[in-house]
Amino acid sequence: MRFQERLKELRTAKGMSQMQLAQAVGLSQSAIAKWELGKTEPTASAIITLAAFFKETTDYLLGVTD
Repeated sequence: MRFQERLKELRTAKGMSQMQLAQAVGLSQSAIAKWELGKTEPTASAIITLAAFFKETTDYLLGVTD
């Protein structure tokens, strides 16, 4: 599973919209939408922020581990 799929899976499991996630972690909704569509890739700091928010490892979020 790739980052874009993991991000959407984790977000929807929490019942959050892209906007709600963006507000919770201090990122833009448009960035999250682009990541979920695979149009752009997040910065390292964004990956760390998202991993901490979801209480997952960065490797899990990136699809390196299950």
